[in-house]
Amino acid sequence: MGDAKAKSNVPGALARAVLVVALAIFPAMAMPSTAPDTAQSTILLALFAGGIVFAEYSSDYPGLIEFRFAAPFNRSRFALVALMAVLLALLQRNVVDPGTLSSLAATLAAACGAMLDFPGSPVSLLVAALPDSVPAAHLALVRDGAALAFVLSATTVLAFVTAIRLDAWPMGTGPFNVWINLPTFDPTAGNDVVLRLQRHARINVVLGLILPFLLPGAVIASALLIKPLTLLSPMGFVWGILLWAYLPAGLVMRGVAMARVARMIRTSRRRFADSEGNAFATA
Repeated sequence: MGDAKAKSNVPGALARAVLVVALAIFPAMAMPSTAPDTAQSTILLALFAGGIVFAEYSSDYPGLIEFRFAAPFNRSRFALVALMAVLLALLQRNVVDPGTLSSLAATLAAACGAMLDFPGSPVSLLVAALPDSVPAAHLALVRDGAALAFVLSATTVLAFVTAIRLDAWPMGTGPFNVWINLPTFDPTAGNDVVLRLQRHARINVVLGLILPFLLPGAVIASALLIKPLTLLSPMGFVWGILLWAYLPAGLVMRGVAMARVARMIRTSRRRFADSEGNAFATA
């Protein structure tokens, strides 16, 4: 039974690994010209990421990826990363080789950039953190790309929060297993599991909300400590902005999901206590 079950996981794990590899190499393929060293490094990283995903999803036991059996949490996160990677790559491509799709991405990004171009916004802080040597045209490109990624991230987070409010997540029909969906969280350690989940949820949400304002400080620190981060290279532009927008969104989604799990456990406990009370009264 164990071998048969393990084999049944392989097709899905392989499909996920292929999608991850395709996503990782798409930005390099979208560029009109990519340096051989960059292409080789991208392929190696793509294969490494695909291998991790395959090993994780082909196993019956939890590893590092959270909410494996709580769809569509991971699918939403992958869709967000894929959409940002594709649009940012098209936006970068539009600079050197304009086309229909790349021009559409540039128009959409420009609209988002104009909407979020005000003092104190995360997008303005990111642009202001770049070195003075960066050309004005590239600063405008970073503004548009960051604004587009920020809008996509905020939309995904709001959609996920709405799904939770409507009790549409998790979508599984069986009981929610904390161990396999939160493999790095030990429910038996420390205080009450509900209190710990709520505490971790608050930390993740707060950190996710303030991270867009803190990350530009890391850009400034890079100029002082190592090498200034300019986002001038095509791959640096795509993945730098993608990480800047995704990390806060991922933390907020994780925090909201953990808060939902805490409410589910509390509701289950209350239901069990009520049933025990009714049974005692009947007896």
